[in-house]
Amino acid sequence: MDVFDLTARQLAQEIAAGRLRSLDATQAILERIDKVDPHVGAYLHVCRNHALATAQRVDDKVARGEPVGPLAGVPIAIKDNLCTRFAPTTCASKILDGFVSPYDAHVVERLQAADAVIVGKTNLDEFAMGSSTENSGLGKTVNPWDPQCVPGGSSGGSAAAVAAGLAWAALGSDTGGSIRQPASFCGVIGLKPTYGRVSRYGLVAYGSSLDQIGPITRDAMDAAWLLNVIAGHDARDSTSVPADRAPVPDYLAALNEPAADVKIGVVPALNEAAEPDVVRAVRQAIEVYAAAGAEIVELAMPHFDYAIACYYILATAEASSNLARYDGVHYGHRTADAGDYVQVYTRSRAEGFGPEVKRRIMLGTYALSSGYYDAYYLKGLKVRQLIRSDFTSAFNRVDCVMMPVAPTTAFKIGEKVADPLQMYLADMYTLAANLAGVPALSIPCGFDGRGLPIGLQVICAPFAEDRLLRIARLYEEGRDWSTRRPSCG
Repeated sequence: MDVFDLTARQLAQEIAAGRLRSLDATQAILERIDKVDPHVGAYLHVCRNHALATAQRVDDKVARGEPVGPLAGVPIAIKDNLCTRFAPTTCASKILDGFVSPYDAHVVERLQAADAVIVGKTNLDEFAMGSSTENSGLGKTVNPWDPQCVPGGSSGGSAAAVAAGLAWAALGSDTGGSIRQPASFCGVIGLKPTYGRVSRYGLVAYGSSLDQIGPITRDAMDAAWLLNVIAGHDARDSTSVPADRAPVPDYLAALNEPAADVKIGVVPALNEAAEPDVVRAVRQAIEVYAAAGAEIVELAMPHFDYAIACYYILATAEASSNLARYDGVHYGHRTADAGDYVQVYTRSRAEGFGPEVKRRIMLGTYALSSGYYDAYYLKGLKVRQLIRSDFTSAFNRVDCVMMPVAPTTAFKIGEKVADPLQMYLADMYTLAANLAGVPALSIPCGFDGRGLPIGLQVICAPFAEDRLLRIARLYEEGRDWSTRRPSCG
């Protein structure tokens, strides 16, 4: 049995049954990281000793006949904007280079309680601000399907790690598409849960009303399996939704429920901005659902076109507020060129932040400034409500909405760096789900003429992740793109 042919859930079952050892799987993945990751750059930190010690503890529990957690010794990667006590938390920024958190994020606690082996922390656009992982201040990540192309962002390291077989599953964060877009570019599953479904405690904040943590996996079953562990209420996060308001179902069990009679909403006008290969693949995927008995309903979402403008007002305003704490005094980089407090503050931030983070801080500060608050920020909040209303109206008619994840497949490294507006357009299809707080998923649905993956985006009503995964699984059956491996995989 080749351990790399197993899905994450299958590996957990083999380890729990004593047929495979977590230590062997962990050593195998570490050896693969040593061999492959110098060419991919998925990891910022490989937690070798911590991973091996965790794997040994899991094997010892199995040997003693003790019960093990649902993630039973499976090597998993996490994005490096999740706080950990056992490894640095840098957010791929020089301002936090070497910082070690005094506490673990809620999802990290959940993973460890479920006996997962956290093998390392992955690269990202600095503070999760970007769509290509080119904005990382600490390293370069390439797309495993074509090393001349970007892996997407900001969770590019997590998506590349799963695609290249450098982890069985990973966690990312999604503020405007940062799980779904890299999942699409790298040919894996990426799920952004409903805002409030997964605790943000210990996630370094970018846009606090938009951020959400979710799984990146090879198939829908693994995504359901991982979401089962991380979903649920956490009193330490005031935006985490209590169980009595939104109970957490068994997502794995829900996959077995029928979904063939689903009503699918499509917005034909949205295809106009996408490349022909993307439109073709998405249409063919929707035809698969129609052939299985789904009803296709055309929708109008009149405020969708305003999502980019709305997002880049609200997200940058929140970023300006959240990143004010990095001042060279409390923690993080402090300039060696000391002066008075104002000089320490300005020089530390100038030296520590990269150009994209500075750009978004300035945009957000402007939107929040006296004289412009009403014209920009308050207007953005009103447009956000209109976008949310579009989704509410849609879900009164259909079970889900389908569209592309991105207008293109993975673009060349350096192609859009000099044009921030073109880079922002890479998220044109994903931003609205964050503004509305609804769950959305990217599932591989084909390849373009260059052999690069294309993702289908499925969006459901709030807290309908069970339905979302069931719909994804319906397409996946008989069309398992996870069996096709990239050149670096």
